Amino acid sequence: MPPASKSHVTMEVRVELKPGVLDAEAGSVEKSLGLLGFASVPHVRTARIYDLVFDGVTEREAQQLAQEAVDRLLANPVVHQVSVRALPA
Repeated sequence: MPPASKSHVTMEVRVELKPGVLDAEAGSVEKSLGLLGFASVPHVRTARIYDLVFDGVTEREAQQLAQEAVDRLLANPVVHQVSVRALPA
């Protein structure tokens, strides 16, 4: 099997509050949408999305580096749930 190629790899990191953690921004948007007549939107959640672009690494290496960024900076495991995925090239 040939070695994995190294090039640009973009990893999407999505950080959301865990269920049960107060999301004040979402609550404000939810209330405002209701006041504007959007009754069909009963629930709003917010998320932060980071696109991390890595150069000269394989997708597997990018996955590991993205997870390290999550662990060290981007999320607090007590209050956040995180998903990490590679974006198409």
